[in-house]
Amino acid sequence: MTKINILALFLMFSVALTAQEKKEVPKPVPAPKSFITQHQITNGGKLIKYDAIAAETYLKNEAGDSVASIWSVAYVQQGILDQTKRPVTFVFNGGPGSASVWLHMGMFGPELVKTDSDAKEDDGAAPYNLVTNKNGLLDLTDIVFVDPVGTGYSRVIGKGKVENYWGLTEDANSIAKFMRQWITENNRWFSPKYIAGESFGTPRAVLVANTLEGDGQNMALNGLILISQCLDYEGNTSVNDNVTSYLTYLPSMAATAWYHKKAGQGKTLESFIEECRNYTYNSYAPALYKGSLLSGTEKNEVAEKLGYFTGLKKDYILKSNLRILVPRFQKELLADQGLAIGRNDSRFMGHEVDKLSDGPHLGDASGYQTGAAYTAALNYYYATELHVKMDHPYITSNDEIEKKWNWRPVPKDKGWEPSYMNVARKLSETMRRNTKMKVMVATGYYDLICPFFDAEYTFSRNGLEREKIKMNYFEAGHMMYLHEPDFIKLSNDIREFLSN
Repeated sequence: MTKINILALFLMFSVALTAQEKKEVPKPVPAPKSFITQHQITNGGKLIKYDAIAAETYLKNEAGDSVASIWSVAYVQQGILDQTKRPVTFVFNGGPGSASVWLHMGMFGPELVKTDSDAKEDDGAAPYNLVTNKNGLLDLTDIVFVDPVGTGYSRVIGKGKVENYWGLTEDANSIAKFMRQWITENNRWFSPKYIAGESFGTPRAVLVANTLEGDGQNMALNGLILISQCLDYEGNTSVNDNVTSYLTYLPSMAATAWYHKKAGQGKTLESFIEECRNYTYNSYAPALYKGSLLSGTEKNEVAEKLGYFTGLKKDYILKSNLRILVPRFQKELLADQGLAIGRNDSRFMGHEVDKLSDGPHLGDASGYQTGAAYTAALNYYYATELHVKMDHPYITSNDEIEKKWNWRPVPKDKGWEPSYMNVARKLSETMRRNTKMKVMVATGYYDLICPFFDAEYTFSRNGLEREKIKMNYFEAGHMMYLHEPDFIKLSNDIREFLSN
């Protein structure tokens, strides 16, 4: 080989090596951004002056490198000399993959977007209705809205990798780390501390509370507010052969049928639900477990009773083998009107093009009839009120997160067999170690994602001390605050919970 060829090969190898090195070098990490504005509001009959702090908080690895940016918006009362008596509440939504936009712009924030309270009209197109939250809680607590990595403006940075955040344990660790960092930087270790989570944000809240007990920095919480809980996924996963889900969803189907005047007419909602509860426990459960051992007469009796509660025809129920999946119920209940009901909130209805699809083919009516308003409202509010200017979009929902989510409670733990996620026992253990921690559960009768009967079923098991759990019910769905009367009720219930 000539010297020229050897030199050419050396140059080619050097170029390739340099390109590889450049590919692996992470981008420089810019300084975290922060936007601070001053505001005032009247909550609880008191004029509250507060700072709104919209900011990035960088999480670091063991080597001291910044690897993740957590976006949060904190509303902190001004002029408080003794912070030990001023609570702080950390708020997040669920998914996994959802930003905190829903609780921010629908329930806890100082400015809220309003959609049709009676679930009769779509949110339409801009402009939308942004109003001051006169029922807010800033007279009682500072509030910090948190967006987990991959949602909102939060993301991995530098040498960070999404797999270190997209999982049960990984997610809880990152949120706990953020909370400790925020509490330390703001000198709030003596402040009463609460978490409010919605949907998947409820198992996150439980796991974060559990995680905060460790790492050599034990941080005890004063309370958890669990909105539309889903601590045990067996009770809110409507799939074939999951017997538990047939039981937990039936009372919500009965409530929905009552609302749409397909069943229970002449009875109050509460009395009809109680009747369905009793049937579910005492008759439907034994029938399901008996399975094909049921006689023809018994099958007919169960089908008639299910029709009585759900408003569905007996023949349809028999064809369903006495097991009604939620998507099919959504499609079938108002099929005679060409409508499919919502999943998050079964008060909502959508006009379907395909009348025969196995479930709503357009998606969740309660989602697509409200989502645009929330997205627009948050972006408008950030720009005009908080003066936020970022170089990447705010992601309200990230579908990629759930696709890549590690549902194992311990990283890299293969476990025994695949099973439904259940963190309820973690809550029981934390409550027994932290006997002063209070728990409030808010659940909607028309929630076909996280049914209210599943909340009752979950909190009657798993070693939980039921007398220490405050259960609150609402005549709305997953986001019960969409319904104005229930928004006010939920605000008052949380106010009482924080005050006592």
